[in-house]
Amino acid sequence: MTYTPPTTEQLFVLRHIARVDAMAAHDKFAAATPDMVEAIVTGIGDFAAEVYAPLNRVGDTQNPKWDNGKVTMPPGFKGAYKQFVEAGWGSIDGPGEYGGQDLPFTLATVVIEALGSANMGFSLCSILTPGAIHALMAYGTEDQRQRWLPKLITGEWNGTMNLTEPAVGSDVGALRTVAEKVTEGEHAGLYRIKGQKIFITFGEHDLTDNIVHLVLARTPGAPEGTRGISLFLVPKYRLDEGGKPAHSNGVQCASIEHKLGIHGSPTAVMVYGEDEDCLGEIVGDEMGGMRAMFVMMNNARLMIGCQGIQIGERATQQAQRFAAERVQSSLAGSPDRTPVTIDQHPDVRRMLWRMRAQTEAARALTYYAAAQIDFGKLGDEAAAMRADILIPLVKAHATDIGCEVASLGIQVHGGMGFIEETGAAQHYRDARIAPIYEGTNGIQAADLVGRKLGMAGGDLVRGLIDDIAQGAADVPELQQLAGACRAVTDWMIGANTGDRLAGSYPYLTMLATATCGWLMAIQHKAARTALEEGNGDRAFLEAKIVSTRFYLEQIVPAATGLAASALAGDAALEPLPAIA
Repeated sequence: MTYTPPTTEQLFVLRHIARVDAMAAHDKFAAATPDMVEAIVTGIGDFAAEVYAPLNRVGDTQNPKWDNGKVTMPPGFKGAYKQFVEAGWGSIDGPGEYGGQDLPFTLATVVIEALGSANMGFSLCSILTPGAIHALMAYGTEDQRQRWLPKLITGEWNGTMNLTEPAVGSDVGALRTVAEKVTEGEHAGLYRIKGQKIFITFGEHDLTDNIVHLVLARTPGAPEGTRGISLFLVPKYRLDEGGKPAHSNGVQCASIEHKLGIHGSPTAVMVYGEDEDCLGEIVGDEMGGMRAMFVMMNNARLMIGCQGIQIGERATQQAQRFAAERVQSSLAGSPDRTPVTIDQHPDVRRMLWRMRAQTEAARALTYYAAAQIDFGKLGDEAAAMRADILIPLVKAHATDIGCEVASLGIQVHGGMGFIEETGAAQHYRDARIAPIYEGTNGIQAADLVGRKLGMAGGDLVRGLIDDIAQGAADVPELQQLAGACRAVTDWMIGANTGDRLAGSYPYLTMLATATCGWLMAIQHKAARTALEEGNGDRAFLEAKIVSTRFYLEQIVPAATGLAASALAGDAALEPLPAIA
């Protein structure tokens, strides 16, 4: 279960894909100098490997414990989280006026990647807090920012996102949690919250002395559906005049779930206002909850995409180490019948290179999307709109990659991969949630062909395809995929809703793979140039050339074959026969 931070790889992608040096040319991100970037990437890698990674198996086998509404985290977690807070890792991209470091969001993404690769379940405590910060920056009042942001930015308090309710699932508009405005007394202007939420990540734990819940609820008389939803800030404890948690706020954890994976993360059933008043502050306007929540949701979706990298990296490292040590059979066709390590067998090498190439592609896609968000903050409207297009690709495709790579990791281990003690199975179990939460991957595909494809009459997606095609000038496989993406895009824009949705998932995979292919082609050229100039780590650059070539020659062509499925339409999906 050893974890080695992929620092050289991360710095390479930050430079050539995220273009972090170009960010630092602007006053807002001037602190992101090459030395600072290297110090952050190296520092968080060391911290993750030394502090979080040793607890990965602990969290998987010694789960958080619920007792009478309280949750106790596994041994070692509280001390490790305290070190995370004290080191300032949560404040990387926080706004400076509230105690943050004003560095790019892209660097905060690297921090989350490192923590999650070391310990995915534990890192979930920090994964939603940035979204809460962004939502308050976008829609909160100055008073709310002053009271809540400093502790959220440091990580002394964590944030949660409360959407789902029993029997509601992904249909957020069907929620029944209510919020009634207080009109008299000391709490006038606040809202009494009453209802139940499920699947709340780190909804209750003992790592912090307060938890800040962002809760969707409906005010009296508000219309049904998403139009009638408002967003409320609901703390576990209300604050005293000094800003310290002091008053119980009617927030109760009714239970925590028993899950397939991410055992180190308590997934809570939360009850609001059952035995005592639960008071919340509205964030933004009444019935403006979905606008505010989408700020948080988009951040969370990118962070979940990052989990695909996390599991991919950890599973790849473990499989490669195992394959380099496991001796079995002689090489087929070799006159020497001496058994060799399995990484010498062609099909095992195929799996290992696929794992590595797919993980590198997911990293490039995620860093690129994060960078577009940062360039959007610098006033680049085209970058901000590009980020909107990329979010469903990152969330869906990177998490699919995480599952595939974790599964291949088990396959490389053979029968031992199916045995819990090797640790390969944990990666697979942990990865499987990522395609589900923060909007299932099917919802991401529907978002792509529904909202995103229609933006600017389809020109935003076409613009992405144009950039891919231009970057594929000397890569025929990528040229072919870009052409297929263009043809499907044109058909989708003219198709009816049912036909678009029927082909949405293969279309998303095609477009995401094409985008990854473009980003891998950029890295391929950069690695060749560096190698020719004698710059950088030669072994790393040679491996990068192989992994990018593998992606372009073996993974990209397969995605072109998805065009038929994307174009098949709703008629190809007949109703299923009833099961007797």
